[in-house]
Amino acid sequence: MAFADLDGVRLHYRAEGDPANPALVLSNSLGAALDMWAPQVEPLAARFHLIRYDTRGHGQSAVTPGPYTIAQLGRDVIGLLDHLGLGRAHFAGVSMGGLTGQWLALNHPERLARLALCNTAAYIGPPENWTNRVAAVRADGVGSIADAVASRWLTADYAAAKPELAASLRQMLSATASEGYAAACLAVCDADFRADLSRIAVPTLVIAGTHDLSTPPAEGRFLADHIPGAQYRELSGAHLTNLEDVERFNAALLGFFGEARGS
Repeated sequence: MAFADLDGVRLHYRAEGDPANPALVLSNSLGAALDMWAPQVEPLAARFHLIRYDTRGHGQSAVTPGPYTIAQLGRDVIGLLDHLGLGRAHFAGVSMGGLTGQWLALNHPERLARLALCNTAAYIGPPENWTNRVAAVRADGVGSIADAVASRWLTADYAAAKPELAASLRQMLSATASEGYAAACLAVCDADFRADLSRIAVPTLVIAGTHDLSTPPAEGRFLADHIPGAQYRELSGAHLTNLEDVERFNAALLGFFGEARGS
């Protein structure tokens, strides 16, 4: 177990693979932890110096007072890179992690080699969805919304076929600290990069899920249409295509980041 003591927060992270290889940072979705990337570890760590971390307020990272901002979460990534002595890295983020990636590309492009924005959007609204969720979590805990939220992570058919996976995801979500979850909800609520996407110069891959109700394919296409030179891939599944369309998700990341191998 490894921790990085950064400015105002302690982040839990895991580093795997050869440190001589190009670094690749994976950023979790809201209510998840670094274990959400389990199917990606073996193939990615074979070719990259793979770094997974728990976003502040999630997993084993510190639950600092909220509300959080995406800028704050982005600065945490910069602090983690500095802690690890990494000047530049590839970055892939799902949902909230994709918002973090957009902030990094806009504010610290020199630290990113390539960027994968997975099941995310430039703006995930409307605001009342988030403020209502925050109120529910603060009143009754994350467990009170776990079934409703986790039901959007996988399609119903896939969840029925993989009941252990579905149960583990609900457990991961329920284990998230209520204040950390609420604080991160407010970060997502306030993030809006729609007017800034044309300024992203980092080579970008956008991945969307055909059945994603939280960030539908139209949101992914908007990203790809407005980020210069961005590639777009649509995969099977709902909000966590990395868990539902594993082989094609892994192939997409390996192919995209592998194009820059050695950068």
